[in-house]
Amino acid sequence: MNRTDRTRADVRTDRTRPAGRGDRVGPGRTGAASAYARRQRLPRYWFAERLLAVLSGHRPVHWMLGHTVGEAYEQLVLLAPASPLRASCRPVVRHCDEYVPQPGVIEAFARIGAGDHVRAMAFRLEQGADLRWRCAAVEVGPGTRTVPGPTR
Repeated sequence: MNRTDRTRADVRTDRTRPAGRGDRVGPGRTGAASAYARRQRLPRYWFAERLLAVLSGHRPVHWMLGHTVGEAYEQLVLLAPASPLRASCRPVVRHCDEYVPQPGVIEAFARIGAGDHVRAMAFRLEQGADLRWRCAAVEVGPGTRTVPGPTR
């Protein structure tokens, strides 16, 4: 095959990976890094996804044992049996943002969506001497709110 017979997929531009692997990141996503992959690298999203898995009943509480400090684990133990974020469809983290009151501390808040319902979740992350982030507190909003559909 000469160079003119190659398709775009056959031409390798990234010298750090083997040819033919492509840049796919997640189902249906293309490009060097998808928005989902970029946000998963942020501590607030990483913890929001894991806390949601525990509080929706998809993972056991002890799954977070090494990722919590102080009273956060006890808060999860008390919250998890009620599965406050359980829904008829699997809940997802719609948005997560943070406030940094001081270096090494993140106070994060997330909107959790399940169908037409939205719940709030807040948590505090603290960075230890080993530079790992750990959850220090968790709170879940008291009720659900129905998101209005698009108006026509």
